[in-house]
Amino acid sequence: MKFFIDTANLAHIEEANDLGILDGVTTNPSLMAKEGIKGEANILKHYADICALVDGDVSAEVLSTDYVSMVEEGKKLAAIHKNIVVKIPMIKDGIKAIKWFTDNGIRTNCTLVFSAGQAILAAKAGAAYVSPFIGRIDDSSWDGIALIEQLAHIFSVQGFNTEILAASIRNPLHIVRSAEAGAHICTCPLDSILGLLKHPLTDIGLAKFLEDAKKM
Repeated sequence: MKFFIDTANLAHIEEANDLGILDGVTTNPSLMAKEGIKGEANILKHYADICALVDGDVSAEVLSTDYVSMVEEGKKLAAIHKNIVVKIPMIKDGIKAIKWFTDNGIRTNCTLVFSAGQAILAAKAGAAYVSPFIGRIDDSSWDGIALIEQLAHIFSVQGFNTEILAASIRNPLHIVRSAEAGAHICTCPLDSILGLLKHPLTDIGLAKFLEDAKKM
C-alpha cells in the first residue's frame, strides 16, 4: 500500500518524505486555506513547491463545479508538473470532466466518494484514483472500511485499473484496516502516519535495552 500525506503544509510534507515512505500528496481547498494560501497565482505556486519536494503524485483539486470550468481549471493544474493529478468532485459534470481528462492523457482523482455506485462511475470514466472518505462515512453511522472492501472486490472482478485511495483517515487504526481491506493508497495527516510508530511495549523494551547497556 502506498502512503500519501493529506496536507498543504510544506514542513509536514518534508518530515513525511524524510521517513522514506512517502509516495505522494493530496490537498484540498480547506487544507490550502488552513496554510493561508489564497488566490489562484499563490495556489498554483504552492502546488509547484509541493511537487519540488516529493517524487510522486500530487492531487490538485479544482474549485469549479461545472464541466467547462473544471476542464479549463484542470488543464492549468496539470500544466504545473508531470506529477499533478487533477482532483475532481463526484458530481455529474465531474464524471464528464474525468472522461475528458482521460481521453486527453491527464490523470484524475475522483474525490468525495461515499458509495460503490459513485466509484464505479468514476472508474468507468477512467479516473486514476477514487477517494472514498471513510472517516466521514463512519461519522454518518455507516462503515467506511466496509466500502473499501466492497470496492476492492468490485474493481478486482471488473478489472478496473483505478486505484482505491482511502481518504478522511482519522487515526492509525484506519490506516491498518484500510490496508487489510485492500486499499491501494492511504492518504492521511502526518500525525496518523507517525502514530503507526507508537506502541508501549516498544518504549518499554527500548528503555530496558538502554538500561542494560549501561551495565556493560
